[in-house]
Amino acid sequence: MSGRLLYTLLVATASTVLPDSHCASAASVPNHARQTPSCFPIDPQDTIADRINAALSAPGATGFSLKLCPDTNYPISAPIKFAFPNQEITTQGFPGLDLSHRATITVNGPINADGTGHTTAVDGTCENCISVALRYVQIQGNRGSGPVVGGANIEFGGNNQNQVIEWVHSEKPRSWSCLHVAEGPFTCANALIQNNDIGPCGSDDFQQWADGISLSCKGSNVFNNTIIGATDGGIVVFGSPGSWLGGINLVDYDPWAGDYTGVVVENNQILGGFATSVTDPATDQGKNSEGAFIKIGIAMGPRTWFGKKFGMSLNRGAVVRNNTFQGAFGYAMAAAAVSNFTVSGNTIDEDVSFIGSVGPNCSTTDVTPEPAPFVFNSSQVFDSSMQQAFVDRDADALTCILPDNDDWWPYVPPTKIDPSTTPTGSSGSSSPSETGKKSSAAPLAVGLTIGIIGAAAFSYGLRAWYMRRREAHQHPGPSRGVRKP
Repeated sequence: MSGRLLYTLLVATASTVLPDSHCASAASVPNHARQTPSCFPIDPQDTIADRINAALSAPGATGFSLKLCPDTNYPISAPIKFAFPNQEITTQGFPGLDLSHRATITVNGPINADGTGHTTAVDGTCENCISVALRYVQIQGNRGSGPVVGGANIEFGGNNQNQVIEWVHSEKPRSWSCLHVAEGPFTCANALIQNNDIGPCGSDDFQQWADGISLSCKGSNVFNNTIIGATDGGIVVFGSPGSWLGGINLVDYDPWAGDYTGVVVENNQILGGFATSVTDPATDQGKNSEGAFIKIGIAMGPRTWFGKKFGMSLNRGAVVRNNTFQGAFGYAMAAAAVSNFTVSGNTIDEDVSFIGSVGPNCSTTDVTPEPAPFVFNSSQVFDSSMQQAFVDRDADALTCILPDNDDWWPYVPPTKIDPSTTPTGSSGSSSPSETGKKSSAAPLAVGLTIGIIGAAAFSYGLRAWYMRRREAHQHPGPSRGVRKP
């Protein structure tokens, strides 16, 4: 697997999605369009979910391919649920049509007075959902003014293996994530999540954030996804031993008790905030009208995100290599409370700045370090190989920082924006200097203008609630002790 190129463009924006010719919103998709006898009929509309679920659960439906009608919006009042192995949900005519013709599934069920309600469009977590696939559709979460307690737009995983999610656009989840692959009774394995466009997810408002992709499935491959406007984590990895992915956060201790063995994060281009106008032509820097930036490009270890919440429980076993950073960040990478990590070949582009200062949610007892490319707390990093550019600092709860009035953002003119460019580095191909600066003057690809990733654990709390509720009905998980250094 070492020769496999894994590339994910991680784009952080404000809460509005950027224009995308490949993605049609549900509002622009008619309920009656391009229907043929071989695609699933939309009428009667008040029974769409029931009729689809009846087709998927019918006797002999193993391997059944449910083909939705192109250019058609399917408003559903309950989740669509896979029922047997090797089933597929797709849009008729794909591959072969432009992505703008994908069918849309819209979450349209009730929201209850207690804050719970319909949040999931497609559920692939049944006991017999091995090798199910979701392809060439759009998922519209239909988010309102605030979050709803429940599952993600797409819920896969559980006691299953070899599931596929590809060429899907998932946006505006009512709850905590655009796409979630769950561990089940720790038997989920080998999910493939590729070529999806994800976001926007959540809101910039306090504790109304949502992840782009939330992964807790071992041995999985996650690559070639574009994530726009995820307001918590772009890709959040809950352990998932043996996975290859493009990612941001390796911070969650639960549910795998810190086991990241075999997780490889490589060849990702992570783009922070950029100036919306040039203020200083001599330096190509300026201000960002929304104060948008990424607080931590790649966060490693629970203490970088959660502070003292998990004590000295360690995340262990991941490899982070050959990733690049461009734009405005608090910290490109940060590490605390990890063991057996290997971090190498990660580089900083010339169009970068490190900004931010102590915010109102920062601890009064911990020392929040000045923004910098690569920081780690050497007393909380064990048996690990960290590239030379890291500096030793307190690295607890770094997501509390906020931009300062004196901060400057790099400005990247349109002539330097080339979303078609992809990194081609491989293990050992980069030789970072003391600063981690790239030696080449040529910038890597950019795909945005402004960026923000909000801090912290609100979506994690919703996920924990959702998983506890699910496990109470399905699989009581094993108890997990706290691992001490």
